[in-house]
Amino acid sequence: MTVDYDLVVIGGSAAGVYAALFAAQLKARVALVEPPAIDRHSDLGSGYRYCLSEVNRMASYAVQLQQWEAPEALADFDLDFAQVNHWAQATADTLAESASPAVLAAKGIDMIRGVGQFCRRPHLAFEVQEADGYGSIRRLRAGAYLLAPEMRADPPEIEGIETTGYLTISGLRQLQQLPQTLAIVGGDPVGVELAQSLARLGTRVTLIVRSPQILAKEDPEASQLLQAMLEAEGVCVLTQAEAIHAREIAGKKWIQAGNKAIETDEILWVTGQTPNVEQLNLEGVGVRWHRHYIQTNQKLQTTHPRIYACGDAVGGYRFAHLATYEASVAVKNALFWPRWTVDYRAIPWAIFTQPQLARVGMTEVQARRRYGKDVLVVRHYFKQVSAAVLQGETTGFCKLIGRANGEILGASIVGVAAAEFVGAIALAMRHKIKVGAIAQLPQISPTASEIIFQTAQAWRQQRFAQNRTWQNLLESYFNIRRSWRS
Repeated sequence: MTVDYDLVVIGGSAAGVYAALFAAQLKARVALVEPPAIDRHSDLGSGYRYCLSEVNRMASYAVQLQQWEAPEALADFDLDFAQVNHWAQATADTLAESASPAVLAAKGIDMIRGVGQFCRRPHLAFEVQEADGYGSIRRLRAGAYLLAPEMRADPPEIEGIETTGYLTISGLRQLQQLPQTLAIVGGDPVGVELAQSLARLGTRVTLIVRSPQILAKEDPEASQLLQAMLEAEGVCVLTQAEAIHAREIAGKKWIQAGNKAIETDEILWVTGQTPNVEQLNLEGVGVRWHRHYIQTNQKLQTTHPRIYACGDAVGGYRFAHLATYEASVAVKNALFWPRWTVDYRAIPWAIFTQPQLARVGMTEVQARRRYGKDVLVVRHYFKQVSAAVLQGETTGFCKLIGRANGEILGASIVGVAAAEFVGAIALAMRHKIKVGAIAQLPQISPTASEIIFQTAQAWRQQRFAQNRTWQNLLESYFNIRRSWRS
């Protein structure tokens, strides 16, 4: 069988675009199939979400001006939602230009706009009905295929929500004015970031979370500190509260969450994402998929050996850098021999609240479950870091989790610029650098990254305090040394 392409990427998500670019850099012949009306901002890992979360930083600046009693500066500092939204969308548009059809075509990628599906007779191929005004059908044959579809919000499973009405991220972008009150359903990173951002823009926010804590996958200490910060800023956080019913009464929306009824102007639904794959005939070619993800192995192969998947469609947190990492692994396996596997253990991620929450590797609970007593945990606080004190950003800590031999198992950081330096710990983990080596490399002072060095030093001191044999040997050594000199 003669193939037209080395790789056909199906879907216009950020992961799909990156995969096509990466494959083209490897000199493969690539086609990228996108829906006719692709909206790059619909990807929750796109620029819009992070632009909007940047409001947190600007609002922090306003709070500092108030603390410094600088009303003349604050008078010129107005966080109007319409202006913020316009800036966020304009910035997201600028970021999206790097993935424009013209740029991709210049890189040698065959851009195809249309809808299609897999067929397996006489050979595996992907048939696309092109959006060229003629409805022509094109049969794409390739050595391998990569699924990187866009995601869409699941319809809420809340009784009465369809008649009551609700917003999604896309709907939020269309607003010119924020509602006075807002109920956000979902305690994952998107919901938490938006809860703080919108509260700082003047909306009274209620965050409804089904799990016992926000950010259920994170270290409980980190999540609880961040939840306390949200509540201190006026966000009402309802944990272990499942939204079950909604209705409209006298122009106000009501939502039942657990045993509480909440009155609100709008309901924002941010939980639950489904990949747009229903029309691809995956069942016809033996690809298994579920409501929220496509089934893959560690090589990101689907249940069909020539079809791969990556990005939000394979599940997990919705972070852009995770999607690009998965795309690179999937592309190499698709184009060459499938021997690369995904390894998330040393990949960091961050949640862009104020303060930021960043993590890499295991939480303390996960580490103790696996290694038992062979786990050493140490914390160091930003209130002991010069840069944090100078900036007035002393809330937070660095929690380092390791084994007695110095192997780093993970770290959770809550604090100023946490996302900027958690990568240093990730790099140490990836290259099996132990805590002792970090404790010997001082960081520039005053910077927030000093907390890594200080935490590593605290870890070494704690390990020494637990080693009675070594302490006795040192005490004996100095006793003998003093006796020689007497």
